Amino acid sequence: MSNENKGLKSSFKSMDTEEFLDIYFNRPIGYVWALFFNKFGVHPNVVTILSIFLGIGAGVMFYFQDMKHTLIGIFLLVWANHYDSCDGQLARMTGKKTRWGRMLDGFAGDLWFFTIYVAICLRLMNQPLPFGIGESDGMVWGIYIWVLGIVSGVICHSRQCTIADYYRNIHLFFLKGKAGSELDNFRQQREIFYSLPWKGNFWWKAFLFFYGNYTRRQELLTPKFQKFYAMVQEKYGDDIPQELRDEFRKMSLPLMKYTNILTFNTRAITLYITLLIGEPWIYFLFEIIVMTLIYLYMIYRHESMCVYLYDKYER
Repeated sequence: MSNENKGLKSSFKSMDTEEFLDIYFNRPIGYVWALFFNKFGVHPNVVTILSIFLGIGAGVMFYFQDMKHTLIGIFLLVWANHYDSCDGQLARMTGKKTRWGRMLDGFAGDLWFFTIYVAICLRLMNQPLPFGIGESDGMVWGIYIWVLGIVSGVICHSRQCTIADYYRNIHLFFLKGKAGSELDNFRQQREIFYSLPWKGNFWWKAFLFFYGNYTRRQELLTPKFQKFYAMVQEKYGDDIPQELRDEFRKMSLPLMKYTNILTFNTRAITLYITLLIGEPWIYFLFEIIVMTLIYLYMIYRHESMCVYLYDKYER
């Protein structure tokens, strides 16, 4: 294996949690960018901030209905995603992994899609409804597209990405331990939050507050895992038996394909297709119906797995 391929693979979180498009497209390009930024001593957080500008720029382009702006927007969002891949690879390459960087990385994706959702809603609100609905009365999307966008983004997209990120880090925890995972919890985040004074720490405390809420949502969505994880921590501490680690990985691995579907690539490709055919409202329906079904199925499978493992190892 060449040194380049070894370096690329070492920049992955794990092969368990990478999907085909990332392995053969996003990660190699992100790795090239990581080498470039590392050469000039650029911090991973700076790359994340650059991705925010690119993602917001993509959203602005999607407001316009012509093909030129659509293609520019797609190009910018693909570029933003490569920087999103690059910042993590650069952090692992240089050892500059921080909780601030992790939170900023998640915030970046939220800003991309917030801009995209608003742009699509503004684009469609004065457009006629599809399939000739209300055509004789001159009906337009109006407030209905905003309702669709809010349900899609706030209720569906947010929860889907939250749980997918959590399950991925749970898997990495049992695969690699604490050092190879970013498995945080609400109590830990609140302890850090309350231990710091506001003076001189305003922005950090603000990040900690919202990140704590984020971890709290993850925990509320996974009661069976919380029970299983508490038992494991109480019974084994940091010395989890390899047998348990291996069994958890074996059962969790088939679910990683669903975490990948619920993160970026699948939703981005769907977004691109709906924009190219001039019907971006279909993307909202895709998130509400298809992605939500995958999300519910993944939670059911993961929680059932945790019940089984709890019953087996609790004795």
